Amino acid sequence: MPAVVATGTVESATPSTRAEPAAPRRRWPWRTALAAAGGLALYLAFPGHDLWALAVLGPAALALAVRGQRVRGGVWLGLVLGLVFLLPLLSWTGIYVGSFPWLALAVVEALYFAVLGGALAVTSRLPGWPLWSAALWVGAEALRGRWPLGGFPWGRLGFSQADGPFTSLAAYGGVPLVSFAVALTGTLLAAAVVGLHRARRRRGGRRAAALALVGALAVPLVGLLAELPLAGASLTAGGPTRTVAVIQGNVPRAGLDFNAQRRAVLDNHADQTIELAAAVARGDAAQPDLVIWPENSSDIDPYTNADAARVITRAAVSIDAPILVGAVVQGPGEFVSNTAIVWDPVTGPGDTYVKRHPVPLAEYVPARAFFRFFSPLVDRVTDFVHGTEVGVLDVGGARVGDVICFEVAYDGLVADVVDAGAGMIVVQTNNATFGYTDESAQQLAMSRLRAVEYGRTVVVAATSGISAVVAPDGSLVQRSELFTADTFVEEIAQRDSSTVAERLGAGPEWVLTALGVGAVLAAGVPALARRRAVGR
Repeated sequence: MPAVVATGTVESATPSTRAEPAAPRRRWPWRTALAAAGGLALYLAFPGHDLWALAVLGPAALALAVRGQRVRGGVWLGLVLGLVFLLPLLSWTGIYVGSFPWLALAVVEALYFAVLGGALAVTSRLPGWPLWSAALWVGAEALRGRWPLGGFPWGRLGFSQADGPFTSLAAYGGVPLVSFAVALTGTLLAAAVVGLHRARRRRGGRRAAALALVGALAVPLVGLLAELPLAGASLTAGGPTRTVAVIQGNVPRAGLDFNAQRRAVLDNHADQTIELAAAVARGDAAQPDLVIWPENSSDIDPYTNADAARVITRAAVSIDAPILVGAVVQGPGEFVSNTAIVWDPVTGPGDTYVKRHPVPLAEYVPARAFFRFFSPLVDRVTDFVHGTEVGVLDVGGARVGDVICFEVAYDGLVADVVDAGAGMIVVQTNNATFGYTDESAQQLAMSRLRAVEYGRTVVVAATSGISAVVAPDGSLVQRSELFTADTFVEEIAQRDSSTVAERLGAGPEWVLTALGVGAVLAAGVPALARRRAVGR
């Protein structure tokens, strides 16, 4: 301690007692680089590159980068990872509308990763931090998928795992459990690295590193073992079968004006159906019980346009089966409806499903005047009405659970159709507005996870691709290419079994989110109390 002399001045400390000035801690560059590398690994794990094993490196990199940091450091590092991950992943959103909507969406979504990074920094010193960190990933995805405007759950960790060892876990806890397993494997790898670093500095840690590494290997092993009792690749096992035809008629051109020739799109799907009818007559194809057309297969309202109605009826009569038509319907009022119509060859239009979750800023514009300030393109958007009924339809003896386009990404919308008795799931989609990008493959991966989650065959019908038939184990039985016409005919069981995930619903997600939030409170509240005590 420096001595205080009578005059009130402070004598300088002797050399033996003088504290050396602390060396500046130049750790931000490597931490930032590590977070960026984690974001790149996440991007490469998703469809388009399909290096699913790299997904675990995202949570691992962020856990290491934020370890021991303050909240603001964690926020920065989470933001870096989010931007590096989401900017390329969501690039398809700006393919025809310019860079601003793409950049704005990516930045807004990256803010959730910034919050996640701050929370991970808070909990990084807690015992058991790999578990709390993995739970926080689930919590961040839960928030991102719900708020604002219903959320945007694209890029969840689980959606990268259609081909990985974690896939089967979807049948036990849905996509949130898959995300948790990926994140936990990554954070355990990070704990192993921390343990090895401590061991190098002779402070122990080898045992902790070994246990963490064993845990990181055990999680995917559990996933592989969990697959054993689940539904297999058979389309026909598990219930009475119906023969289902999937029609991909293609569009004249890609882009926002893909349907400028609306009659051509409708004719393409009708002609493809009539060609199938000719193949059935020759004995080259099985007679379908029902036919699935995609979203936007008739952007001419068949209720008000007699010519469009005749085209659809002619196709239904030729194939002698009801067609599930994706149509844009005028009304109610000044709105339009993204509607699936069951079109019978004898009685015409019947039951309908109206899309319940139109895409904000694409199918409707909230606060139009505000968003017009950023882009005049919002005035090209006609507001679609929000449907209110669950999309379960009886089509040709099949109990079809219908979701339209991006709805497949939302857990609750898919759960609703299965809970309402769907024996198979249908995804009607139009991806022509995204051109030759990875959007279609990313969306198909979601359908594959849904098949495992509910143990049901999923049929994807797209205007321009990718259409597919997905077996209950998530494997692809049929798959089309982009911007080609194609037809699939498959016999599909109408299953009524239920998975653990169906019975638990959103329970696993809420439990994991609560664990993460509880850890933040456990670490953050005492820290705030100490700061307040010091400040008094």
